[in-house]
Amino acid sequence: MGRMLGKLKRLARSITPHQANPEDNWASTLLTREEFSVYIQMDPRDREHGTRVARTLQADHPAADPELLAAAVLHDCGKSVRPYSVLERVLVGLVPYRFSEHIPAEGVKVRFAHPELGAEMLLQAGARTAVIELVRLHHHPESNPRAALLYQYDHLE
Repeated sequence: MGRMLGKLKRLARSITPHQANPEDNWASTLLTREEFSVYIQMDPRDREHGTRVARTLQADHPAADPELLAAAVLHDCGKSVRPYSVLERVLVGLVPYRFSEHIPAEGVKVRFAHPELGAEMLLQAGARTAVIELVRLHHHPESNPRAALLYQYDHLE
């Protein structure tokens, strides 16, 4: 129940990009110039979500490594390959990720593929290898302990 409530709160905050308040200056301190070039292309709502995930993770794990924090900020960068209408953003956000690959709607397809899309964007930009891998694996908590931590904090949001 808590997970669904978190999703609904996130959706309420993300109706329009003007409601978003991403911490771009703080994010720039965690990211390389190449990574920041990908970050700044993200929708402000996804940038805000990423910085909130990273802030919460860092608060609970002050010794978290820089690549994990950068990946937390960037984990949804693959969603930036396609803009969403407000209604589509809300509807896509309500579809559980594990069902996304079975729904033919274009927005849902991007949501399902966003870890790979984001990893490819970061690779092309020249991001750190560990950041690329964590973004790629952030929906696969079984893959490694840092990916599991990122998955956990993404889903707290």
